[in-house]
Amino acid sequence: MKGARAAVELLEKQNVQVMFGIPGGVLLPFYDELVQSDIRHILVRHEQCAGHMADGYARVSKRPGVCVATSGPGATNLVTGVATAFMDSSPMVAITGQVATGVLGNDAFQEADAFSLMMPITKHNFRITDPKTLPEVVKKSFLIATTGRYGPVHIDIPVDIFTSDITEEQMSKEVRVPKPKRNLSDLLDAIKLLENAERPTIMVGGGVAWSQAGPDIVRLAELLMAPIVTTLMAKGSVPENHPLVLGVCGMHGRQVANYALNNCDVLLAIGTRFSDRVTGKLSEFGMKTKVVHVDIDSSEIGKNVKGRVGLVGDAWTVVHALIAGLQKRKKAATWKERILVLNKECDCDYDLRSDPLKPQKVIFELSKNLPDDAIVTTEVGQNQMWAAHFYKCYGKRMFITSGGLGTMGFGFPAAIGAKVARPESVVADIAGDGSLQMVVQEFATAVENDLPVVVALMNNGWLGMVKQWQKLFYGSRYKATKFAGSPDFVKLAEAYGAGALRVDRPSEVAEAIKRACKADVPFLLDFIIDPEEDVLPMTPPGKSTTECIKGRCMWKGDVA
Repeated sequence: MKGARAAVELLEKQNVQVMFGIPGGVLLPFYDELVQSDIRHILVRHEQCAGHMADGYARVSKRPGVCVATSGPGATNLVTGVATAFMDSSPMVAITGQVATGVLGNDAFQEADAFSLMMPITKHNFRITDPKTLPEVVKKSFLIATTGRYGPVHIDIPVDIFTSDITEEQMSKEVRVPKPKRNLSDLLDAIKLLENAERPTIMVGGGVAWSQAGPDIVRLAELLMAPIVTTLMAKGSVPENHPLVLGVCGMHGRQVANYALNNCDVLLAIGTRFSDRVTGKLSEFGMKTKVVHVDIDSSEIGKNVKGRVGLVGDAWTVVHALIAGLQKRKKAATWKERILVLNKECDCDYDLRSDPLKPQKVIFELSKNLPDDAIVTTEVGQNQMWAAHFYKCYGKRMFITSGGLGTMGFGFPAAIGAKVARPESVVADIAGDGSLQMVVQEFATAVENDLPVVVALMNNGWLGMVKQWQKLFYGSRYKATKFAGSPDFVKLAEAYGAGALRVDRPSEVAEAIKRACKADVPFLLDFIIDPEEDVLPMTPPGKSTTECIKGRCMWKGDVA
């Protein structure tokens, strides 16, 4: 068979049900074969969004998302989506078309070295120059994406590979990839540290979300009588209505979460890489704390924070090993009781009903009115941090955001991908007006494919987070952060065939959310919020939590 037919059959055998992309000249043989396939193809309006949709699909389905782009600008547009998935360890197979092998390097029309561009932002990278390797490469790509630490894999396919012959023998060849080695040799040391700890704390990262080990970690916390704090990427992996779950820690985290993180004597860190947004001033982080670091990627152990004990393995396996070693131990409840009291003290009232509309009020009503199986995605900026701090994630709710790369424009296409993966759930993107304008054209994709996602737009007329930093750290000298020419978002959404509603009164928020969730078309809620409202509390970059800017936060636990 021809390479194009082989590529489609290989994807079908990998149980690929949907792909996101835009065709181009070098991809036409491949797309011609897709006509006869049951694989659902979603035509996006920008290749970056194809990457984000595949990413959102992967995070919900726990299977590799597939995105496709043509050569040259198609591939370069796709880079941001792939880099976002790489930073957040999201499994993806990104396929790019390429000019024919005979003209590679000759500056052919729409030629770009996609292989080199993708090299630093993928888990593995292939360029096929021999047609007989096509089946092996496609099979390996899906295995690599989901073996060990998840991540994106890129395949660059020249057009003449699609038109070359592939034999049945080549198609039937089996492939394997090496599995990561577990190292639990220090398990007894970890157990001893935890059972002797007076103030243990568990910090969970994105690895816990991928391993779906949340319920097991809650059980471990109850054994240790230890609080759980989450990184941004782990929000939703443990239920935030459990009394031991303190919420997101770090720069914009809850004060009680940061208190537990900075006052524990033993920190059990699971599936996290200790980013600067969590540690703050790295030289002062965990100076008096013994760290047990669990990660599936051995290179992360001790990379940013030097721990006493490192355990290499997936979160689910290691947590079960710890439970087995600790389940007969009994611990004093002094630290747990202290944390439970502080957690109640940190539960502030953010049902703010003042005028102009406060973003906290919007998040409060989203928490209250979204179903227990809702999926929330976010853009990047103030909207993201308001959601991380105030939105309550429990039950079967999911929280999907761009953490490592902080990609503006991620949330809306990721919401579309999430809706494809779980069409029965309400999917809502908490957006900012800066981020949304980068990807607003994907309303056409959502409408065309009957994907009724909700966009909760926090519209303050500014690049809000950059403005906040200019206000706090640059003497309110604002430059290039105010949007003077923003569109009427309601009319814009309606022009694409979506529903839309403008909301500027606190009393209208709840009803608007209920209406949007029941809509059978994509629906934009244009919340006109107070442009002077900052995301606080906030620990300034490179500072310790003792230098936190609190704003209206009345937290007193750190001085009790």
